[in-house]
Order: sequence, then C-alpha cells, then structure tokens
Amino acid sequence: MEQEFKQGYRMHRVLSNLNRLDVDRLDDADRERVETARGLLEEVSLLTRPSDGAGADAHADS
Repeated sequence: MEQEFKQGYRMHRVLSNLNRLDVDRLDDADRERVETARGLLEEVSLLTRPSDGAGADAHADS
C-alpha cells in the first residue's frame, strides 16, 4: 500500500509541475509534448484511483 501511495504522489507532483509550466513561452513541439504528458498522466490517474483497487487486484491475479 505504501508503494502505491508513493507512486500516486509522484504522478500528482509531475502533473502539478506540468500544470505550472508557462506553455505560452514554449515552442509548438514542446507545447504538444506537455499536453500529451498531461493527458497521459490524467488518464493513468483515473485508472489507479483507490476506488478501483478491487478491480486492479482482480486484474493482477489473472
């Protein structure tokens, strides 16, 4: 459980840091990379929420 907490915290920190970037100062390619990273982190965050813990455990056992 502690490992899951650490991973969730790290994802939250990375997403927070990405959200703080001033994307207006980036070139188009970097702006696209930041948006892609944000989207992926938000998607992973939705999949790893504690409320889905039972489903994740069942999936890991299969």
